[in-house]
Amino acid sequence: MVGGKKAHTPSLTPAIISDTVPSPETFNDGLPLPKIIAFDLDYTLWPFWVDTHVTPPLKAKDNNTKSVDRWGESFTFYPDVPSILLSAKSTSPPITLATASRTSAPDVATSLLKQLHLPTSSETASSSKASGKRAYDIFDYMQIFPGDKKTHFARIQKASGVEYDEMLFFDDERRNRNVETLGVVFWEVPSGVTRAEVDKGVREWRRRKGREQKES
Repeated sequence: MVGGKKAHTPSLTPAIISDTVPSPETFNDGLPLPKIIAFDLDYTLWPFWVDTHVTPPLKAKDNNTKSVDRWGESFTFYPDVPSILLSAKSTSPPITLATASRTSAPDVATSLLKQLHLPTSSETASSSKASGKRAYDIFDYMQIFPGDKKTHFARIQKASGVEYDEMLFFDDERRNRNVETLGVVFWEVPSGVTRAEVDKGVREWRRRKGREQKES
């Protein structure tokens, strides 16, 4: 599914997955956090469209820091993503993570999430023993199918029991801002997820929900 997406060429150079990237400041400043943070996949967590740029079968390479397709092209996350996902699970209480993708190749997206691992704090991408946690396993809720993303969030809300106003969504496509009619806060990431963009999104969620002070 290409319609409505940015027509730019994907970067197929693997990102260096490193846990030297610090966690977002907002995860550690003692102020309120959303109960659920959800992410789109294409051009949000990784720099390509799974349904047009990736040709199965896929094979994990370099200790699961990247995946290679039938033509030898490499695919992985944006550089900050592994650290962001891992640090979300280090908050108290841990942030619930979700995916909300409208790709028309859900099986390929799922395969990538299973093959790409997130190095733990004691591992590095260059370690011969680095394996880490599967990205697939760090997400609590996964909604990956074509269609209006309000449907994705309706399913997340029903499964989690969490109110929409406790959710923050990162996506590269402005059209998906329509989830805000449900009460979800949307933050656009035109160049993908970074630590700085996560901080901006969390601060916007706090501002919109009137939760910019510490709570007992």
